[in-house]
Amino acid sequence: MENKEYLDKFEGGIHKAVYLLLLRDNLIDERMPDMPDIDSQWESIAMEYLPDGIREFQNYPLVSLGWMMYVGMAVAHLWDKDWEKALSKGNLYTYLRSLRGYDLMDEAIREKVLNLKEEKYNAVEKIVGNCSQTALDMLRKENIEPGTPMAFHAYLRTLKEMYCLGAATELFRLGYRMRLMS
Repeated sequence: MENKEYLDKFEGGIHKAVYLLLLRDNLIDERMPDMPDIDSQWESIAMEYLPDGIREFQNYPLVSLGWMMYVGMAVAHLWDKDWEKALSKGNLYTYLRSLRGYDLMDEAIREKVLNLKEEKYNAVEKIVGNCSQTALDMLRKENIEPGTPMAFHAYLRTLKEMYCLGAATELFRLGYRMRLMS
């Protein structure tokens, strides 16, 4: 793709902005975790998510971006709990969506997967909203013409960062810390 350098820079900017927001609130480790199992699910999750996410983006862009952060959190939680059992469910996005449907996927993930209650439930909702707003602001700032291949690729790169940062956030919440070994 001729715009790969631009998209790489754009994706790096999304990553940095959302990461710094999470780091400021002590919700992520200073070092991003190495997550090969979780990363290996990205492509199949994205392929299943795109029809839903794209459909919702025009009227509900924060939902479209935020739900992918929830998916990343859920996949990280499933990885920690019982990865083999999780993989037996087939496509993890399809499984998560089946819990209550797309519209209520955020609630289903917070309740049924992450097992969050009261303050933590509300805190995760707020941080996902803040991260989604940050990513959306950056996406809009680029003034990319809607409906173009560039718009699609920028959206996909944004989703990927939301997924990865969601997973890293959940791993941090579960107690995983990325420290240099001496």
